[in-house]
Amino acid sequence: MSRNLWLHFAQHGNGITPPVITRGEGVTIYDDRGKSYLDALSGLFVVQVGYGRAELAEAAAKQAEKLAFFPLWGNTTPPAIELAERLAGYAPGDLNRVFFTNGGTEAVETAWKVAKQYFKLVGKPNKYKVISRAIAYHGTTQGALSITGLPKYKEAFEPLAPGGFRVPTTNFYRAPEPFDTDAKAFGRWAADRIAEAIEFEGPDTVAAVFLEPVQNAGGSYPPPPGYFERVREICDEYDVLLVSDEVICAFGRIGSMFACDDFGYRPDLITCAKGMTSGYSPLGAMIASDRVFEPFNDGKTTFRHGYTFGGHPVSAAVGLANLDIFEREGLNEHVKEQSPILRATLEKLYDLPIVGDVRGEGFFFGIELVKDQATKQKFTDDERSSLLKRAGAELFEAGLYCRTDDRGDSVIQIAPPLISGPAEFDAIESILRSVLREIRVD
Repeated sequence: MSRNLWLHFAQHGNGITPPVITRGEGVTIYDDRGKSYLDALSGLFVVQVGYGRAELAEAAAKQAEKLAFFPLWGNTTPPAIELAERLAGYAPGDLNRVFFTNGGTEAVETAWKVAKQYFKLVGKPNKYKVISRAIAYHGTTQGALSITGLPKYKEAFEPLAPGGFRVPTTNFYRAPEPFDTDAKAFGRWAADRIAEAIEFEGPDTVAAVFLEPVQNAGGSYPPPPGYFERVREICDEYDVLLVSDEVICAFGRIGSMFACDDFGYRPDLITCAKGMTSGYSPLGAMIASDRVFEPFNDGKTTFRHGYTFGGHPVSAAVGLANLDIFEREGLNEHVKEQSPILRATLEKLYDLPIVGDVRGEGFFFGIELVKDQATKQKFTDDERSSLLKRAGAELFEAGLYCRTDDRGDSVIQIAPPLISGPAEFDAIESILRSVLREIRVD
């Protein structure tokens, strides 16, 4: 590997040689030695339609020949106009205003800035704080990192932007008594912690609640029944904007184009990225409701925020072609039909004592590993680090690319491309089984 490349979220030093991935085809990736791996993480929850889609490369080339670049700073381009209309058509209710970014972190950063300025414009200038969940990951810029609920991701960069506050997750597997046997009661309890936090901080100071439909960090926590219904009531009661952070969950990962539709709630803002182009070109977006956009639409107010490459015409053209594939191949319905099969296949792993919980929705699952299945006993921090490092290396060596997540408990995450089916599910389960039945904790 070149000594010049600084990798993301990675350790560097003597003896560390990262894999070099050179190509992909369908659901399979290949390294520079020619070895193949089943991609059970869609790159990073991104490659929804699989690798090697020539029509996406062709869409990029065609647009680059016509207009390779022009910024959206007071101007626009045909692909940006068309993609914004397409996204607004998929989004629920009156979420009709699309602000393009380069990726997910920037979409989250944008949403917080919109929330702050919105409340200044409507005469509530003290509302700037954000409520999010413990362990949740919302991005790496200073603002998005303040919303992120992972202390070890933040400590090297503190002090951060002020205003981020945390509430409990929706991990029913670890629900506190007496809510550990009643998912609906647990959902109500978890949602009410948001109201409690707003009251504690002062309703006149809280601008937004940022929640993923299915929380990523910690291992794919789905919402309990009634959770988002109650959160919506709370946000309405306290005049707080509800932000659905769908950087991972949008574009079929849970089933619908936007996962808030899967769980029956209507946010004020949506953040999205990843699957919008299936990774064939960088692109993200924040989508706002007409109500939120209204005070910006007076002919004199400026939202002084933007990105040089946000809504890049080549990326927008790729996004349109990607969404054409979704519609032509019925990928959203495919996920909804196949998700129960993926769940049932992964649940076969319950016969392994190390598997404590299989959870998730759509094509987005986490498998929590435990010391004792009956008592749900966790591994110690040192044991967890050793376990997941070994598991990740052995799964990759066995031909499975997935994710070992130690940001909460000990979890393996599975999120295959949306074109996957029972054959891929069986292969994933088989490799997981072969590694997990043999692994030992030192």
